[in-house]
Amino acid sequence: MEVYAFVGPSGTGKSHHAQEVANENGINYIIDDAILIYKNKVIAGKSAKTEPTKIGSVKSAIFNDVAKCELMKRAIKSSKPDKILILGTSDGMVEKIAENLNLPKIKKTIYIEDVATKEEIEEAKRVRKVEGKHVVPVPTLEIKEQFSGYFMDPLKIFEKKDKKFHEKSIIRPTFSYLGNFYISDKVIKDVINYSTKNINGITKLSRINIEKFIDGINLYIDINVLYGYSIPKVSKILQNTVTQELVYATGINIFGINVRVKGIDIAKK
Repeated sequence: MEVYAFVGPSGTGKSHHAQEVANENGINYIIDDAILIYKNKVIAGKSAKTEPTKIGSVKSAIFNDVAKCELMKRAIKSSKPDKILILGTSDGMVEKIAENLNLPKIKKTIYIEDVATKEEIEEAKRVRKVEGKHVVPVPTLEIKEQFSGYFMDPLKIFEKKDKKFHEKSIIRPTFSYLGNFYISDKVIKDVINYSTKNINGITKLSRINIEKFIDGINLYIDINVLYGYSIPKVSKILQNTVTQELVYATGINIFGINVRVKGIDIAKK
């Protein structure tokens, strides 16, 4: 196995350029912030950016946790990559990751200055410092469960060299100096009320109960349906609409939406 490293200070755009560097060197596997990525899919690990503190994030990223380190070792062994790219903020960090994971010595190190202009690096620093945003080099759906309730936004980048779009995700971790990111019950209920008001067949949305878990929610929604409409069909449309709008607006994991029809209304003449 050949081990490559991609190094640059925090917030300079490494994750943004990770796929580009991997493609240029014929690499399909990337280790970034404690997750193992294969061709835009997370196949092992949990992002270090989910840690509640910055110190915890750093420890997680270098695999100081024995249990997590062993899981990653097994994932790499079963994947049998011929090449792997490690991202880090310094030469020492990538070397430590390789050492902890019992990987061969690093064959080649690429630095952020090799692939990004000075202007791009400065803009990446500004976004990190001012907006507290971090990039994860995988599509949003790949990490949504890990980042439930965080600020998330998909980002598509067209790489000229391979003439393909690569999707990345912008997140704001809990350890961002901007503070924690909370979504109140009222916001969730307002999104549900707004997104369902134009669904044909629903005459009243009477109650919304939210069952909370650490990594997501269950919803219980009581409605009245207009006489003559198919209850299963109206309920399915409501479930799909609420799921789409809430995921787009908040990034929250929705484990289930239970629709209860509390009454049948007759249209007024």
